Amino acid sequence: MITAGIDIGSVTTKVVIIEKLNSKNYKILSQAISPTGCEPKKSAEETLKNALSKIGLSIKDLRYVISTGYGRRTIEFGNETITEITCCAKGTFWLCNNFGIKAKTIIDLGGQDTKIISLDDEGNVVDFVMNDKCAAGTGRFLEVMSNVIGINLDDFGTYYTNAKEPVKINSTCTVFAESEVISLIAQGKQKEDIIKGICDSIAERILNMLKQIEEKDVIFFCGGGAKNEGIKRALEEKLKKEIYTPQEPQFVVALGAAIIGTERYQNL
Repeated sequence: MITAGIDIGSVTTKVVIIEKLNSKNYKILSQAISPTGCEPKKSAEETLKNALSKIGLSIKDLRYVISTGYGRRTIEFGNETITEITCCAKGTFWLCNNFGIKAKTIIDLGGQDTKIISLDDEGNVVDFVMNDKCAAGTGRFLEVMSNVIGINLDDFGTYYTNAKEPVKINSTCTVFAESEVISLIAQGKQKEDIIKGICDSIAERILNMLKQIEEKDVIFFCGGGAKNEGIKRALEEKLKKEIYTPQEPQFVVALGAAIIGTERYQNL
C-alpha cells in the first residue's frame, strides 16, 4: 500500500511517499521539496510529481493522499486535509519508535511559525503552543539575518561555536532586528559574535514558549529551522540537555501525513 503526505508550508512544500510493510513498519520510498511561492497548488502538484518520478510511479498508484500545512486546502487531488500539528505528532512518534527515542516534547521551527507540541505515551497531542503572529524567531527570521550578515545558514553552527564576545539582540521584531544587526556590523562586531547573539535570541523565544507547557523527557527538534546547528546548540546550552534532530527534519510533517493516509485508507 503506497500513500503520500504533502506538507504545503508558507516557505517550502514537502512530499513524502511511503509504503506500508506490516502493522508497524513503513518504508520511505521518495521525498521531494520545492519553494511554495505564490502558487501553493502548483507547487504541491509539481513537488508530488517530482517525488513520484523518482520511483517511477504516477498519482494513480497512490491509495491515499493527505495534505497538511499552510496551503493544505488549495489542492484538489488529495483525499483529506489534516492540521500540521497532528501530522507532526504522528511523524515524530513513528520516528522516535523507529530509533528507540522517548521524545514527548516537540519543537517545530517552521518558516513563518514556531510550534511546541506535547505528546502522551501513545503519541497523541495533549497540549501545544504556537507563535504565528510574527516572523521573529522563525525560519524566515533566520533567512533575513543570514542575508544581512552574508553567511550561509548551514554555517551558523560553526560561527556559533567560534564566538568569543557574543552580542545581545534586543529587538523582538524581524525588521528592527535586521536594523540592529546592520548597526552591529557597522560597529565592527565580529560575525561569529552576532550569529551567536541571533541564535541565543531565537532560543530564548522558544524557551519562553516551552514554559507554557509541561516539558517531558527528550526534546525532538524538527522543521526546516531544525537544520540550523547554531539554534540547536543554543537550545541545548540553555536547556542543559541533548536535543534529538532527525536527519531530514523538514520532512517530519509530510511523513506524518503519509502515515495518517495509510491509517485512513485501512479504515475505509
